[in-house]
Parts: sequence; structure tokens; C-alpha cells
Amino acid sequence: MPDVPEILHTETVARSRLFQVERVNLRFTNGVEVEYERVPGSRVGSVLVVPVLDDNTLLLVREYAAGTHRYELGFPKGVVESGEDVLDAANREIMEEVGYGARNLLRLDVMTIAPGYFGHTTHIVLAQDLYEKRLPGDEPEAIEVVPWSLHDWAGLLARDDFTEARSIASLFLARETLVGSVSR
Repeated sequence: MPDVPEILHTETVARSRLFQVERVNLRFTNGVEVEYERVPGSRVGSVLVVPVLDDNTLLLVREYAAGTHRYELGFPKGVVESGEDVLDAANREIMEEVGYGARNLLRLDVMTIAPGYFGHTTHIVLAQDLYEKRLPGDEPEAIEVVPWSLHDWAGLLARDDFTEARSIASLFLARETLVGSVSR
């Protein structure tokens, strides 16, 4: 694997309440210098949780997505707060968004989205052995909780409102963990 390029200079070129854009000047090992722009990630990132209510039922949420300006169906997710453990963040998020806590939390994977531009990571967590517990969240409206049969994963993929890549990938990771390998 080649050495990563040397960072010559980094400068913030834009900042909003949620995002920061950096200009990064790099020198590759072959001597070529280029300028990239990126949105750096936080040290810990976010969590996406696949809550499993029983042997066949996953819990999804339907909430407004400003990026697509519509309501999207997906798994609960949120930012890992400063100093918070990833599994604690996952449990907090499902209590806020779904109204359940989990006695059993399992890290499935860590994902990136568009790593050429975004430094953000998402920790995928499977939540099992659920119990009712609700915490107040920061959502502007009540989130609809949608139970879905694990066996109807193809029906979920066919929906027009289930499009987020992290949720789709997490569905397959959870299915692989819960059901075992899929025949091809």
C-alpha cells in the first residue's frame, strides 16, 4: 500500500452550524501537488442502530430528511456525543427515537460515505433484547416507528422511501448476523 500524501496546508474555507469545509494542499509521493476540498469528520462520528424487537421484527423510523426534502424510512441514527462510548450512544439514540433500550448491543461494522470528500464515519450497531424506555430527543416532531419483518427485506428495498445507503447496507449486515449467510 502506498504512503499517504503529505499535507502541506489546511485552511477552513466555509463553515455552517453543522459543517466545515477545508481546502487541503497535498504532495503525493511522486512529487505531484494538488488541492482538495473535504468535510472533516469528528473523532468518533455517528451511530446507526438496527433495533430487533423479536426474532423477525426490525424497528425503523420515518422522519423528515432535509437533503431530499421528504420523509425517509431508515434505521435510527445520531451523533456520538463528546466523551460518549459508541454503544452508549447507540442505546441513547434508540431510546430517543424508538422508545426502547437494548440489553444486548453488538458492533457490526464502521462505514464511510464518499470518503473522497467526507471524513465522517458511522458505527453500525445491532440492538437486541429490547425493553421499553423513552428519552427526550432533539427532533422537531414525533418520529413514526415502523416495525418491519426481517423476512420481507426485499419489500423494504423496493420502497421509494427506503433509500439511504447506510440503512440499506445495515439491513444486509444485520440480516447476515441474524439469519446467517445468504445463498447466491
